[in-house]
Amino acid sequence: MEITLKRLSDVPPANFVDLMNDPLVRRQMPLAADGFDEAECRAWIDEKERLWAEHGFGPWAIFIDGAFAGWGGLQPHGDEAEMALVLAPPHWGAGKAVYDRMLSYAFGELELTHVLVLFPPTRTRVRGLLRLGFRRDGVDEVEGEAFVRYRLDDPMKDRRS
Repeated sequence: MEITLKRLSDVPPANFVDLMNDPLVRRQMPLAADGFDEAECRAWIDEKERLWAEHGFGPWAIFIDGAFAGWGGLQPHGDEAEMALVLAPPHWGAGKAVYDRMLSYAFGELELTHVLVLFPPTRTRVRGLLRLGFRRDGVDEVEGEAFVRYRLDDPMKDRRS
């Protein structure tokens, strides 16, 4: 499987509009507004691209074997970094490989000490996340919605000291 990461602005907005309006994807995203259209998408892309300019990291468009698969990457969450991953249903099986690529970037290139993942409380299937080493780390509010916060410390930090 070949994973390619591109800047969001290098991808036609229609790809994101289709993804973000997929009912299977939307049910995992309580902050997603109904009817994500091209104008909203362009504003969303601009907002995400600003993260790169301001923080030196942000989300990418994800391609698997040349096909658009979704978006994901790191986003600031206060003074920390949150990892987001939104894949189209046909690519859900590739999540672990994409996750590994993002963690390599977070802990390797960015030298972060930890990353966060925020899940809505309705997302109760978290055993996979816990098996990856994440631990529940509290509850945060984002735009009026509660999210369960999970934290993963850099598994190599002791070896780098």
